[in-house]
Amino acid sequence: MNLTVSGKQIDVGDSLRAHVERELVLAVEKYFGRAVEGSVVFSRDGYQFRTDVSVHIGRNIMVQSQGMATDAYAAYEIASERVAKRLRRYKRRLRDHHQKAGRDGQDQSARYLVLAAESEEAPEPVEPGPAIVAEMRTDIPTLTVGEAVMRLDLAQQPALMFRNSANGLMNMVYRRTDGNIGWVDPANASH
Repeated sequence: MNLTVSGKQIDVGDSLRAHVERELVLAVEKYFGRAVEGSVVFSRDGYQFRTDVSVHIGRNIMVQSQGMATDAYAAYEIASERVAKRLRRYKRRLRDHHQKAGRDGQDQSARYLVLAAESEEAPEPVEPGPAIVAEMRTDIPTLTVGEAVMRLDLAQQPALMFRNSANGLMNMVYRRTDGNIGWVDPANASH
């Protein structure tokens, strides 16, 4: 695994760098044979250290986590445990999915559930909204709804657009302010 350990305006010593390289490689290889690349960034946030861990484990699958503590080692351990927990859950979901598909002999079709939209009682802004900036081009994967939610959780993203493998239409899952996951499915939208 190509691993980068760096610090934002702090010096990452050889001992911390070696600890991170050893522990992260072991944690990732425990669940997946070999990750593509990883990145660990240490920074200061007030009186605490913040550690951001990003691991690219496969095609379009990124696992991200962060940890905060008064010690750089402790901040890394918190972030590393979260990455390991996400990898363990992802591996278990993959295993369960393959066992279920093997029993049935075919993939299960997606179950549909569209959550109600949040209320739009917020007042209209007086000034124009923020600028829309096109950041990058990206591929839109074909996934089941369960796989999309899993990728949303793994990458800690606020939203994920995907092509639904059940019907071929563009769908989106997003993290709602109440903590639940919302699913936008135009195939079930009423006109």
